[in-house]
Amino acid sequence: MTTAPDRPVADAVTGHWVDRHAPEAVRPYLRLARIERPIGWWLLLLPCWWSAALAAIATGRPGPSLWHLALFLVGAVAMRGAGSTYNDIADRDLDARVERTRLRPLPSGRIRVRHALAFLVVQALVGLAVLLQFNRTAILVGIASLAPVAIYPFMKRVMPVPQAVLGLAFAWGALMGWVALVGRLEAPAYWLYAGAIAWVIGYDTIYAVQDIEDDEIAGIKSSARFFGSQVRLAVAGCFLACVLCIGLALSGAGAGPIGLAGLALFAGHLAWQVGRLDPRDGAEALRLFRSNRDAGLILFCGLTLDAIWQGLM
Repeated sequence: MTTAPDRPVADAVTGHWVDRHAPEAVRPYLRLARIERPIGWWLLLLPCWWSAALAAIATGRPGPSLWHLALFLVGAVAMRGAGSTYNDIADRDLDARVERTRLRPLPSGRIRVRHALAFLVVQALVGLAVLLQFNRTAILVGIASLAPVAIYPFMKRVMPVPQAVLGLAFAWGALMGWVALVGRLEAPAYWLYAGAIAWVIGYDTIYAVQDIEDDEIAGIKSSARFFGSQVRLAVAGCFLACVLCIGLALSGAGAGPIGLAGLALFAGHLAWQVGRLDPRDGAEALRLFRSNRDAGLILFCGLTLDAIWQGLM
């Protein structure tokens, strides 16, 4: 296999430290773990943090556990890297046919498959070490998350909306924060999970707008292709379902006005994304996709402040 020039992929953060300062031998592995694209681990992390804050509201604690928040941060970075590595191993032939992904470490020839597999194991072990810090029920729930992670890379070959399976995996943290504190799953956690799934489908449909033409050539299925000219309406529907389900989660957990205000601001941010989305503008789609970190942090701050306020009352 011919090795391609060492250049960052198209959607990497410009001027990231990985591209400027990381040793050349290490750089392909950091890119394989998507370290230079931190939005991925943020989007995996935020449902965990939402859930931790919502559980604090439900149990009357003055804020989420800082220890749990830190564990979720480390786990999100490790497991997002492991998931991305696994995805790239499965998709290396497809990635070679898509302009945005052909410079990834595996299709470009900068990393061999056996080395990628070893790197995957190392990252998975870090994730396991984090998971073992929680209670037994949380450990079992965390292990169950591997099922949607395992099947997702193959769904884009057979499902018209593979983002639905991605949602099952990326939203899993909405269950973890709750069960880590409460010790069992209850209705608010399930509603939060449903809302997070809808959020993932919505924002990843925005992300997929960048690849519509290449995906058609390569035969890759995506929600952006499936919805076609109705992509804005579809994203709006996903975001509406997200807000309604999270609203039910907040109601069931006993959230107060501060938490509801956070949800309202979160909903406003999602509405802004729908208003700005142009299926013909891939660069703007990437910017809107990345802005979901800020949307998610708005909701987390609202829930955390609500927990602190109610816990101190």
